[in-house]
Amino acid sequence: MIFITGDTHIPTDVQKLNSKRFPEQKELTERDYLIICGDFGGVFDNSNEEKYWLKWLSEKNFTTLFVDGNHENHKMLNEDFPVVDFCGGKAHKIRDKIYHLMRGEVFVIDGRKIFAFGGAASHDIGWRTENVNWWRAELPTEEEMNTAIKNLSDNGWRVDTVISHCASNSVQHLISPEFRSDILTDFFESIEERLCYDKWFFGHYHIDRELDERHTALFERIFKL
Repeated sequence: MIFITGDTHIPTDVQKLNSKRFPEQKELTERDYLIICGDFGGVFDNSNEEKYWLKWLSEKNFTTLFVDGNHENHKMLNEDFPVVDFCGGKAHKIRDKIYHLMRGEVFVIDGRKIFAFGGAASHDIGWRTENVNWWRAELPTEEEMNTAIKNLSDNGWRVDTVISHCASNSVQHLISPEFRSDILTDFFESIEERLCYDKWFFGHYHIDRELDERHTALFERIFKL
């Protein structure tokens, strides 16, 4: 079984995963999955508070998966955790039952092909400091985009589900025409033109909204796939 939700911004919004707000978890096992659409927040400063919440999540019945957002410590995420084979793709193992789904990978989870690609451009850079609480790696490298294209080509440009943090240009303009394009939203626009998929889920915009029959923005909502 797979559930999907939006940003958790540990410790700010992770309480939506408690048993009162997410009662279905009582019946789940580690072979069931909760996927967070970026801005996980649990890999940022290695503080005692962060360690507390990672332990809290690792002790849940289910397994937590996430793509990265723009509010992560990308240096720590990419350098401090082992890369492991996970459900057919590459992931960083953060803790037991907590995995970061790496950009451009295709996973087979609960019988579904899932294409994962995290990252997003920050809109609050003016209040953040590079390599302290903001990292250029929030946006993808050419290598990561090429990895995605190769993996999608290897899967015949057909998956069941896409998980990202931000959306393509055309989709984010359904939220507001004021959103600017960048290298990642442009890349997602090119993916939209080629990829066959059923549903695309993303966070980032702090709304819960079905934008059309295939695109869903998540924040507080926990969606059962």
